[in-house]
Amino acid sequence: MLSQPFFWAAILIMLLAIPLILGLIPRNRAYGVRTSRTLAEDRVWYRANRYGGWAFLFSSVVYLAVAGAFPSSVSGRDDFGRWLLHLCAFVFPLVISLLRIRSYVKRL
Repeated sequence: MLSQPFFWAAILIMLLAIPLILGLIPRNRAYGVRTSRTLAEDRVWYRANRYGGWAFLFSSVVYLAVAGAFPSSVSGRDDFGRWLLHLCAFVFPLVISLLRIRSYVKRL
């Protein structure tokens, strides 16, 4: 599992999502869901970052599930199709998460 192409990136995103979910990160311009609305008001900041943290955590779990079910290397041989599956399983949930977060912030 540790040798999967995006394993460490998924773990990093997961670890970065946890403080957002727990509301431990105050408003700042470096880390979190940063828009003009979230930077203007604490209530919006914490709600948007909690939602974003859960979305990123879910994205990481999706990738890790795919990586566990479909290893990128079978019998010691690299397979481009499986690598592409890993890329899609990593990128698509993140893109969907970003779009959902953007929509959520607009509704706040």
